[in-house]
Amino acid sequence: MDAKSLLQLTKKPNIKIFSGSSHQDLSQKIADRLGLELGKVVTKKLSNQETCVEIGQSVQGEDVYIVQSGCGEINDNLMELLIMINACKIASAGQVTAVIPSFPYARQDTRGESGAPISAKLVADMLSTAGADHIITMDLHASQIQGFFDIPVDNLCAEPAVLKWIKEHISDWRSCTIVSPDAGGVKRATSIADRLNVDFALIHKVRKKASEVDGMVLVGDVKYRVAILVDDTADTCGTICQAADKLLSAGATRVYAILTHGIFSGPAVTRMNSAGFEAVVVTNTVPQEEKMKHCSKIQVIDISMILAEAIRRIHSGKSVSYLFSHVPL
Repeated sequence: MDAKSLLQLTKKPNIKIFSGSSHQDLSQKIADRLGLELGKVVTKKLSNQETCVEIGQSVQGEDVYIVQSGCGEINDNLMELLIMINACKIASAGQVTAVIPSFPYARQDTRGESGAPISAKLVADMLSTAGADHIITMDLHASQIQGFFDIPVDNLCAEPAVLKWIKEHISDWRSCTIVSPDAGGVKRATSIADRLNVDFALIHKVRKKASEVDGMVLVGDVKYRVAILVDDTADTCGTICQAADKLLSAGATRVYAILTHGIFSGPAVTRMNSAGFEAVVVTNTVPQEEKMKHCSKIQVIDISMILAEAIRRIHSGKSVSYLFSHVPL
């Protein structure tokens, strides 16, 4: 075998990044960070509302990353992602990684009552069946979702970017209290409190039913302090808005909410405008441009550099554990 043939055999595959319809701005930011152009893909709806995808360039033997967040028209976007994965596998891509910043159906991760499905497991099975070789996501609602897959899952963490934002934007952060709005978020909130070396508090919710909170009990002290509510997801914002009122009535001087995934559906924007937040800070795993037009309290942390660095490290065979404690420059 001559030197040229040997070089062709040992040459690393190229990275190809494709964007789904859900969050093209984030996909573009990731591609820009990596110094790449987004791949050519055409996605459209047929007259009968079926999703049609055409990959517009060769991906044979390449390392393909498809960015599609679980937001907006979630079911359509999920189906589009599955078809894009399958299209790349059929076109002989070397490896296909689904980059899903906000994982769809993540809150349906347990069987709450008889007859209820575990929909997050179904989504995991669908992604594997479509041909995904690897999953990159961020701040899963429950870490056990990683166990629903038989393929590698990198569950990245927004915590380093959140810590950076707090230190840069809250001048008196050293005397703040990190607050979890419910028992499920204790681990996330205590981790941030420990790394900032500040106090922690918990709000215990008393529920009438799954979607309706009857009352709240604050465990901890926020009097004369800045309170920072930390959670992974906010949807209709009923819980965090009630929590903000509870913290202010308990003597907090200012209240911030910092969330990874700001879904903000239904009455969320109206509730946030009426609540006593200094700011509601979210990452851009979900697009926020439209919501920001109607709520001046929303501020966005860009996490494209974390996703881009994860792609770079995975492609080059390096560990992504560095990203659990550092924000790439």
